[in-house]
Parts: sequence; C-alpha cells; structure tokens
Amino acid sequence: MLAPASFAQARIWLDEKNRFDPDKPQIAIYNMPFVYSLYSHHTLSVQHLHHALQLTVNKHPSLHTSLHFNIQKNLLMQRVVTHEDKYKNNMFSIIETIYETDEQLNEILQNEKRNPHLFDVAQGLVFRCHLVYYKQISSNHHLSHKDILIFNFHHALFGFQSMNIFLHDLEQAYSTSQLSNNDNTTLRYLDYAVIEQQMAMTGASMFWLDALHDCKLDQSLSLPFDRYHLSNEYRTGHATSISFDFGQDLSHDLLLHASSNNIPLEHLTFAI
Repeated sequence: MLAPASFAQARIWLDEKNRFDPDKPQIAIYNMPFVYSLYSHHTLSVQHLHHALQLTVNKHPSLHTSLHFNIQKNLLMQRVVTHEDKYKNNMFSIIETIYETDEQLNEILQNEKRNPHLFDVAQGLVFRCHLVYYKQISSNHHLSHKDILIFNFHHALFGFQSMNIFLHDLEQAYSTSQLSNNDNTTLRYLDYAVIEQQMAMTGASMFWLDALHDCKLDQSLSLPFDRYHLSNEYRTGHATSISFDFGQDLSHDLLLHASSNNIPLEHLTFAI
C-alpha cells in the first residue's frame, strides 16, 4: 500500500532533515517514549505481551509504515510494510536491559528520548518496546513491579491522541490473545493522507490573494529573528516561535468567507 505522506508527516520528515546534519544527528526530537510500571505484587507475562504487541502492530498499519522521498514525483511517500517484504524480519523491536540504580534508569530513559538511532523511518521501524528489569532479567519471563516497560514511537507515524487506542487494543490482545481487524472497514491514517491531498484549496487560496492584494508577496521581508545557517555549522536544534494577531477585521473576514463559501476554517489556515 503506497500513498503520499500527509502534510504533518512531511513537516516532521523535512524538519528532521533540515534541523540536523543527516550524517551526524546529535539528538532526536521526535522520539515519543511512554513509561509504565506495574502495581506492587502484579506481574506481566513477557510472552503474552510479545504476542499482544504483534497483534496490535499488525492491526495498525501506521506502526509499520515507512517514509521515503520519491525523486520522480518530487513527493514524500508513505508505504505500509508487510510481512511479505523480503528485507523486513520484524515489524518492531523488543529490547531487554537491566538497571540497579536510579542513575542507570535515568540514563536509559534519556536514551529512549534522545537517541536518534532507535528508529529507521525509511524501513518502517517506527515502534519499539523496551523491557527494563531491576538487577536481573527474570528467569520466568515475567515483569514485576520494580521493572519498567517503555513503549517508544516515532512521531512521524504516531501522535499523543493515538495512545489510548493503542493501550485499549493492547489490553484486549493481552487478555484474550486475539484482536479484531477488519481491513475493509477500518479507516487508516494512510486513507486520511490521501483525502487530505485531495482537499480543494482553490477557494482558500483566492481568499488570501484577495486579502493580501496590496502586499508585495514576492519580496522577502528582513526580520530580526532571521538566522542564516553556514555550510560548516551544525544545527543546534534550537528554534524560535513567532505568533501574531490577524486583527479583528481580518479575523471577521476570515470567518465570514469560510461560512459563506462552505470552506473549513482549517483549509483557510493551510492556504496561507
């Protein structure tokens, strides 16, 4: 399954490419680790967890989707990686390590958050599970309350709002060893990306051309926060956030144009 990447995916992919030297990335900015521990006297079967993760990842194509730039189309594409792909052995990785001190645990957590080599978006490796045992790996393959469970995702294929869905399906898969999966009725993020690409933006673009008709759109504006990157410099990862107010008149025209022409407000903002 192949489709153009969504606008959000393209922004993240480009930001990673532009923010850092691609050959020497210093720190990850789109790792999304979620850390969990068990209640006292509770245990978790690693074997059952592994099976539940396989079912959950198989159900959600975003968790095994790759991003690559198509030179011929000049477009960032996303592709759902399947078990039939020859180069693909696993849809995700499970890592096991141990810790004895809080300092060691903190180092592990920081590595999950900042290590730029944990994922391979081009190959569809965008999810990993890290089992962190206290002092020694369990001989009976169970997690206990002093052990730590880390689910880590790459943000280009996963958002915070998706975590509740992931946990719901994981719990069902762990409890019942099965998970309903109907490809014919499930709306995938890939489907949304296709719909997004097909959104008509002509009306939204016409609004801004009319609103800015007296502006010199082809002339660069020198701003005090502009920074120019030299070819021999490494990017720091620091960014500048700028906000501005449209003003009452333009905001009124914006809302009026959207309602009068049946154009979603977000389309108008996308067209700026």
